[in-house]
Amino acid sequence: MTITCANMDTIDERLAKIQPVDKDWYRQKVAAVDMLRLDLLHPIISGNKWYKLRLNMKHALEGGYKTIVTFGGGYSNHLVATAYAAQMFKVKAVGIVRGKYETLTPTLMQCREAGMGLIFVSQEDYNNKHEPEWAKKMAAHFDELFIIPEGGANEWGRAGAGLINRFISNAYTHIAVSVGTGTTLIGLRNKISDHQQILGFVPMKQGAYLKGYIAEHVQPEKNRNWDLFDEWHFGGFGKWNDELLRFMNDFYRVNNAPLDIVYTSKMMYGLQQMITNCAFKPDDRILCIHTGGLQGNVSVKEKLDY
Repeated sequence: MTITCANMDTIDERLAKIQPVDKDWYRQKVAAVDMLRLDLLHPIISGNKWYKLRLNMKHALEGGYKTIVTFGGGYSNHLVATAYAAQMFKVKAVGIVRGKYETLTPTLMQCREAGMGLIFVSQEDYNNKHEPEWAKKMAAHFDELFIIPEGGANEWGRAGAGLINRFISNAYTHIAVSVGTGTTLIGLRNKISDHQQILGFVPMKQGAYLKGYIAEHVQPEKNRNWDLFDEWHFGGFGKWNDELLRFMNDFYRVNNAPLDIVYTSKMMYGLQQMITNCAFKPDDRILCIHTGGLQGNVSVKEKLDY
């Protein structure tokens, strides 16, 4: 489906494709591993970011809102995707950023270049992000605000993420997806067949705490056949080491698919470990969702082969 408006770019969802992963990569211990390449949708508004914003933007436009307000850290894929989406749909955007930056990160520079106004707050103040009145006060000099939570974690974000199910065949026994706020996993669990197991890979230390939040938002009759794995965080959110970089380069060499340093690389590393340790049956078929975010690789681009 293509969403268009007068005098602006389009995002053609037909650009996404399902790509088989090389059999040697998973040592043929399962029947198949495929990757849903949502990173191909757009250089910036890619992967699940587009789907979490898609219905949020639609709601904002139909409601006549003039300014989108959202939240994130200095390396947030969500922030920069929102900045570009707002530019595309010709509305203002404001990002409330966790932390103070004397020098802008490459991500924040992209946000500013796309026209997003940036408001920097302390970690303590940022903890108020769930309070709509606080956010409205922070961006009070902008008109008619529509607030999108961090990571698009609201009803429109979850419903939008559920639209990814159109790519997912019932033939897959397992769906692997990275988890930041849990929004995409919730959307998928509410949409795909009950028999399909969803594996959520959390790139943060002790990220399994999200289980409670996810369970609250999954439809009661769908609250089964999903789990979170937080073992492969490589030191914490946004952290990496040489082993992860080697893995990313090797994966690209074998599969011609670039991974991002924050989410999908850690998911694929963990999945390969699980396959090696015989966590699956020989006839299982696994679909891995590439959630985009390749712009986050700018900090390590000299170390990557792509």
